[in-house]
Amino acid sequence: MTRLRILVVLAAVMGADGVILAALAAHSPDAARLGAASSMLLFHASSVLGAVALAARGIIDVLLGTFAALGFVVAPALFAGDLTLRHYAGHSLFPFAAPTGGTLMILSWLLLAVAAAWPRRS
Repeated sequence: MTRLRILVVLAAVMGADGVILAALAAHSPDAARLGAASSMLLFHASSVLGAVALAARGIIDVLLGTFAALGFVVAPALFAGDLTLRHYAGHSLFPFAAPTGGTLMILSWLLLAVAAAWPRRS
């Protein structure tokens, strides 16, 4: 499986997880954290697909675009995993897991911008 296909598979799993968390949030009292976790997974699942499509078409630098897409997978997983664990277990994944995920999301978006602005390699 190519790395772009692996990213598509991960995006699909993120999307499914986002829908599951949205359903849990709809049926749980005081589930604001689950709603935020769901949103981050769903938004960034689409972002992974977009980055992969742009890289596959050669519209953005493939290597940088792939790293941005990988960031769009890892960062929301940290963020959503931390919020979900806090909701159900009452403790965090590790100290600063959610802020680390949030910072990585921002950096991934900026890397995608660089991938679009960077000259295409021949």
